[in-house]
Amino acid sequence: MGNLLRLLARDDAGNSCCSHQKYDVFLDFENAEASEEERLLYEDVAEVLRGSQSVISDLQQYKGAAKEIREAISDPGDDSQRKAWEMVTPLVQKLKHFYLFSNDIEMIVPRILAELCGPEMSPTQHLETQQALVKQFAEILEFTLKFDELKMTTPAIQNDFSYYRRTVMRSKIEHNGSGGSMGPSDSMEDSFTIDHQLANKMSLFYANSTPMLKILSEATSKFVTEVGVGVVIDRETKHKEIPLENTTETLGTMAKVCQRMLENPDLIARFRREETQLFILRVMVALIILYDHVHPVGAFVKASTVDVKGCVKVLKDQPASSSENLLNALRYTTKHLNDDNTPKHIKSLLAL
Repeated sequence: MGNLLRLLARDDAGNSCCSHQKYDVFLDFENAEASEEERLLYEDVAEVLRGSQSVISDLQQYKGAAKEIREAISDPGDDSQRKAWEMVTPLVQKLKHFYLFSNDIEMIVPRILAELCGPEMSPTQHLETQQALVKQFAEILEFTLKFDELKMTTPAIQNDFSYYRRTVMRSKIEHNGSGGSMGPSDSMEDSFTIDHQLANKMSLFYANSTPMLKILSEATSKFVTEVGVGVVIDRETKHKEIPLENTTETLGTMAKVCQRMLENPDLIARFRREETQLFILRVMVALIILYDHVHPVGAFVKASTVDVKGCVKVLKDQPASSSENLLNALRYTTKHLNDDNTPKHIKSLLAL
């Protein structure tokens, strides 16, 4: 904590005249290419990111089995039960895939942070010289926001999984007891591919309103704790000890760089695709949220390395179609906004 306080004091002192120049970095989110030093990790992250595209696509198309489940509940006959089961099981397979993909995120994020937060360079130097990995980290952050946004607007997920678990449990009880015919048939039981332990983990995952953020923040917090005492992340980082404050300082610096880019029309004009600006907005918000979950005192206190007021102003300068969901993410998915030590003007700024 002493190191963190020194970090906060240093950054607060650095907010004086002209110090913002150190955040004037152009992150080329469209064209950044991996160096030879980054190549191995870059390819591993790229593999994970390819999987993220199908996860988002499948989640966007997730319709649920509400109609079939209602009919199965109101009509206990075998035909209704079978229809509901046949509708639910492939959906649960998708939910299993989403959950297992969260494990990929949990494994890859510490490896990225180990490269971007090392003590051999300042956070700004890392951002300037490792832009390909920075871009990939930004894509993971955007994926996290998108996944949780979609999950929160898809209540069928929990309804489907709850029905699946109830049906499995009922079938096991009946098969071990009187042998009644209420549950799935023996042939249908062949599709039970989720064991009890995995089902419990999935249930906890989907019970969270922002499950992917929880995975990301826990992976980052664990990284902060472990590398501070020299715990091995993987073979490539086994000799690297990263001071505790480096990670939060990197997150804060990256958020400020995104903010500065969005405030500078000349920098935004360098991008060829219109959607890149929205991408940077989403990444900036995701960084604030992650910082707030990882840092002991959060992102909203006066001494935070994140300029929340400036970031919110940038958001409010955008069309409502681009900003409203992101403002709501700050309102409802951060950890410390409603703390007593959050300044009143920040709470007022984010009030509905």
